[in-house]
Order: sequence, then structure tokens, then C-alpha cells
Amino acid sequence: MSTTLSTQGNSIGSSLNSLPRGAMSFRRRVADICMIDRLPIQRMNMAEIVTVAVRHLRQESTLAGMHRTLHIFGVNAQIANLMKENSRFASAMQTGDILYADGVSVVLASWLLGSPISERVPGGELMEAICKEAAKESFSVYFLGGLPGAALKASQLLSSRYPGLRIAGTNCPAFGFEKRPEESQQVVDAIRAAKPDILVVCLGAPKQEIWAAENSAALGVSLIFPGGAVFDTLAGLRKRAPAWARNSGTEWLYRMVMEPKRLWRRYLLGNPRFLWLVFSYRASRRQPALPIGLGRRTAR
Repeated sequence: MSTTLSTQGNSIGSSLNSLPRGAMSFRRRVADICMIDRLPIQRMNMAEIVTVAVRHLRQESTLAGMHRTLHIFGVNAQIANLMKENSRFASAMQTGDILYADGVSVVLASWLLGSPISERVPGGELMEAICKEAAKESFSVYFLGGLPGAALKASQLLSSRYPGLRIAGTNCPAFGFEKRPEESQQVVDAIRAAKPDILVVCLGAPKQEIWAAENSAALGVSLIFPGGAVFDTLAGLRKRAPAWARNSGTEWLYRMVMEPKRLWRRYLLGNPRFLWLVFSYRASRRQPALPIGLGRRTAR
């Protein structure tokens, strides 16, 4: 279901050229959304998400002082399950401006709920697509998190792959830094001093979404993108599932076989739990509890 960067390139370019300047709105029509419990997931493909992101970055580059931070959050079965048990995480997800289907489970659920999403949007590929366009537009990127050395290696790889990509900085803070106010503030200060346009946060869910949402106002960036393990994969520290697994919707099974101790609970217990959530919501059809994010006005 995923679409490669090579096939998306022309579509992204044509979408950007055809979109009138100043016409971007973060509010999506009800018809453009698939509600799964309390999650309003946009029925957007990768090209459409990148188009929105680049248009937002262009608009923000012309502003001074107050600006909007665009949050782009991926949703999969684990995310939906975590929201049921973690109110702080649920509040963080509420700040999302674009919630996209980063799991085949979400795509299948959308069909069951009668609001089909055309394709899965893999978070790693989306992050790289945004970086590719950022290189063309001279927007800067800051990489935070990942395994030791992963952010730096990922930045070097993407810089060589997309000439012109401006890396504002990389940082792999100590494990648990977000629980220590002084260390967390130091990370915020370093990012703010670097003045990136885009911040990619790879701390794992729910930590990355919570930290991003709670520190967004102080960071002074135009776009925040939680990226999971994307730095580790790009740096070669974690093995990505082969194309056949990604394209067949069985990446979750491949990952569980490769890392059973770490992932068996997430998939063997989490997937049935998500399925129950979907059918329960389908039966009840509760009214949306989470509004779609409209961006937050903060001072640079």
C-alpha cells in the first residue's frame, strides 16, 4: 500500500505548483476524515501531506514574530491503544494538525468504518519526502533522538542524497532526559538557538508526541514530525522490513519475528485490542471527541 518516493515526486511537484499561495487551511472537511474512536485521521496520501507541509513552511518563512507550528503525527494500532490508557498522550495527540495512517491496521479499519483511506503512508518515507522538498526550498532540519550516533549518520546520509538539505543540528540526549526538567530545557534551548524550520523527533511513542506537544511553544519551529525509529533505520542500526513485507501489509509480522522479545506484546496483544476498539466504535458511532488541530500561535 505504500508509495515510493520516486513515484510521488512528480505528484508532489505538480500539487505544489497548482496550489494558490495563501490558500492553505488546516481544517479538513468531514468527508476528508476517517474517525477511529477519538482520532480524526486525514484521508491524505503522501503527496498531499508533503504539499501541505511545504506550503506551510513557505508561508511561515515570510512571517516574523508569531507563527504556527504544524504537527504531523502518524497513527497506527499502537497509537490508538496507547491513547486509551494514557490521558497525557491523548492530550498530545489532540495537538496534531495532520494525523495520517502510518499503519496498515488503520487503513483496513478505515474501510470497515466506511471512510476508506487509499493507502498507508509510512512515516520514514514521509519524513524523507519532506526532507527532499526541504532541500529544494532551502529549509533547515534538526534531528533529535534515536540510538547513539543515529541522528548524525541519518543527517549525513540525507544530506548526500538530497544536496542542499540544511542540517541545523543533531542531538541524541541521554535516555530519560524528558523526565529531568533541566536536561529537557537544555535540549529545548539548543533547538531554539539552532533556529530550524523543521524538527524531527525520534524518541518512540508515546514519548516523542508528548515531548513535542508540551514543548512546541518554546521551540520556535514551523513543523514538528515525530519519526519513531527512522534515524536508526537510515543509519543502519535497525533493519527495515523488505519491500515485499511493506507492500503486502505484513511488515508488522516481519518486525515481530525479527524482534520477538520487544514486539510480541505490541502485535499479538495490541492488534486484537485495536480490532475490538474499531468494532466497538463502529457499533456506537460516538461523536468526535478530539477536534482537528488548527496550529498553535507561538513566538519565534
